[in-house]
Amino acid sequence: MKEITCKLLVIGAGPGGYVCAIRAGQLGVDTVIVEMAKPGGTCLNIGCIPSKAIIHAADDFAKTVAMAAGKNAMGIKADNPAIDLAKTMAWKDGITGRLTLGVAGLLKKAGVKIVVGRAKFRDGKTVAVETETGEQVIRAENIVIATGSAPVELPILPFGGKVVSSTGALSLTEVPERLAVVGAGYVGLELGLAFAKLGAKVTIVEALDRILPLYDTQLTQPVARRLVALGVDVLLGTKVKGLSSNGEALLAETGSRDERRIVADKVLVTVGRKPVTEGWGREELELDMDGRFLRIDEQCRTSMRGIYAIGDVTGEPMLAHRAMAQGEMVAEIVSGKRRSWDKRAIPAVCFTDPEIVSVGMSPDEAKAGGREIKIGQFPFSANGRAMTLSAEEGFVRVVARADNHLVLGIQGVGAGISELSAAFSLAIEMGARLEDVAGTIHAHPTQSEGFAEAALKALGHALHV
Repeated sequence: MKEITCKLLVIGAGPGGYVCAIRAGQLGVDTVIVEMAKPGGTCLNIGCIPSKAIIHAADDFAKTVAMAAGKNAMGIKADNPAIDLAKTMAWKDGITGRLTLGVAGLLKKAGVKIVVGRAKFRDGKTVAVETETGEQVIRAENIVIATGSAPVELPILPFGGKVVSSTGALSLTEVPERLAVVGAGYVGLELGLAFAKLGAKVTIVEALDRILPLYDTQLTQPVARRLVALGVDVLLGTKVKGLSSNGEALLAETGSRDERRIVADKVLVTVGRKPVTEGWGREELELDMDGRFLRIDEQCRTSMRGIYAIGDVTGEPMLAHRAMAQGEMVAEIVSGKRRSWDKRAIPAVCFTDPEIVSVGMSPDEAKAGGREIKIGQFPFSANGRAMTLSAEEGFVRVVARADNHLVLGIQGVGAGISELSAAFSLAIEMGARLEDVAGTIHAHPTQSEGFAEAALKALGHALHV
């Protein structure tokens, strides 16, 4: 094949990679992107988007089941609800298919050349791509590594058969009667809650002594209560030991050395993700590492000139919107613009039931910095819109400096609260003070009023609580 030369080569077409390539193309940068699977990466094809589709389907089904059982305060009744999971999965696949085609179309519209295959570095400026028709050599002035991450596999529970990763769980065509989930982080709880609503008997096994360790206990308590209400067994401080000899049960051991035998039709392992740092020729380069991640600076530059890295391969938080922000910035830097970025305003969202959002500093983090702070918290039980949605569980919390009222962090837990993440992030990004949030007119009746009320509470004059 004829050698390709370009100004920018992007390896990986996940959220970070494809956004980087599209923006570079828009800016007139001669850009090539290499992807060995479908555009969109893990998030679009086997992660964020399909999981949210299944979570939504599970929520709707659970509401219908509650109606059939006469547990609906609005008086709505339904008879004999059922779900065809194979049809649900086909609907989910239709969504990801449309988005994948959309990403490919946007890349072409921006003038980006797409090469399908596995890329491997030969040196800091040259990459060889294994394609279906042979080897394609690409030489580039600048290269972006956007290889993403993959599920962590436990040696005692290798993927295969009844042991599945999140990818496998999102491809099931039947609801397992009994599902064991290893790991109580956001992926395990999101999918565990969804399958519990679909009718599975779910048991969650977590080695730590709490669920969702990245969030403070106050935020996770409503989720813990929902797990109990759905009949999910949560075994904390419990370590898995593997499968029983006949493969019928998951074996575990509690902190007090008690043996547990959890009969399961499927075992979902969600103990984290690892950066994909192998398989693309890292050994041919001299890249500094930050633990298991590629080390980058505030402009996503690696230790080698002309090589950038973005997304999950560069560390926590492993979030698609972080990768997108990095990708857009790198494209503009390559085009000659002056850019840098600050991760303080990145929202973290957990799509559990109820949902959790956190932006900026938590109260503990703010206190650890030696600051005197003000905290304002408003419960959704006092919010009219939440009442009309039968979604009174949860609250909004604002953390601010005591001296000048600068907002340092915003957290919340509640039904649909992910949609408030943009407002929370904007407040941090714009350097809002409590008076700015409280003085912004929030539409009534909406859940967003809880944001203003939390700021008013911190100022000492909440109106509705």
